[in-house]
Amino acid sequence: MCNQTRVGEFILLGITDVQGLQRFCFITFLLLYLTCLLGNGAIVTVVICEPRLHTPMYFFLGNLSCLDIFYSTVTVPKMLTGFLFGPQPISLGECLAQLHFFHFLGSTEAVLLATMAYDRYVAICNPLHYALVMSPRTCLLLAGACWSTGFVHAMMHSVMTSQLSFCAHNHIHHFFCDIKPLLNLACSNTSLNMSLLNIVTTTIVLGPFILTVLSYLYIISFVVQKVHSQEGRWKPFSTCASHLTVVALLYMPVLFNYTPPSSGSSLDRDVPVSLLYSAVTPALNPLIYTLRNQEVTCALKKMLWRKLFREGKGLKQGED
Repeated sequence: MCNQTRVGEFILLGITDVQGLQRFCFITFLLLYLTCLLGNGAIVTVVICEPRLHTPMYFFLGNLSCLDIFYSTVTVPKMLTGFLFGPQPISLGECLAQLHFFHFLGSTEAVLLATMAYDRYVAICNPLHYALVMSPRTCLLLAGACWSTGFVHAMMHSVMTSQLSFCAHNHIHHFFCDIKPLLNLACSNTSLNMSLLNIVTTTIVLGPFILTVLSYLYIISFVVQKVHSQEGRWKPFSTCASHLTVVALLYMPVLFNYTPPSSGSSLDRDVPVSLLYSAVTPALNPLIYTLRNQEVTCALKKMLWRKLFREGKGLKQGED
């Protein structure tokens, strides 16, 4: 289709080229990234170390926190480098790797949130059989299915994108290698890639979202019909509040970005929306779960107190 030299390297133009705004963005997203690492790292640590949290709900929460750490790390460090040193070069291989891990971790998280909604449905609507239905083996299988689904979905995009020819322009108007910006640079037929994006990716996003909505509709119906006291009705909803907030923070921008027919004209909209679920949401998730969940908050305080007590005891022994 074109006789030009094939592109082996791309230039990520980032979010802005305004120097003053770049400094502000660097500080803001650096703080968000550190919050993501520390907050999610603390949740993973406390879920592993605290026996009281060895339950299905916190097992899935630990998986979610791991995903958020990896998910943010795929894009944010490169973006921060861009704020400091300007547009960033990235090889075709690195670009495909970034695309793969971004969609692998993102689609895994979408499916995992639906699994967490199902866990809440079983816990609230079928509590007597909860331990049997959500057994350790079942939890491992569900988590494995989430990660496997995300991997297969991302592999489809990676393989299909790697088959494209890139020539002419190599400037990507984005802060990472996403599918739509790459398709706009391709000089070969992208109709199959667009079909994959519009059909398969939309299914990966909408399918878990519908399952999550159905789970909460069943929960609301059960609580309204079976629970008569005001306090009894509030308790199930309070346990689901954190998860519902996280679901809204992830699905709203993702649905906005990927479910409409994909086109190059939407790229200006895609960049700020992508920032929400790739950099902002992973930093907010641990705050949401720790602020609204007494068990996690108490376990974190207990772990910190234990650590401080040991350090204080060690210093005292050293002085003696």
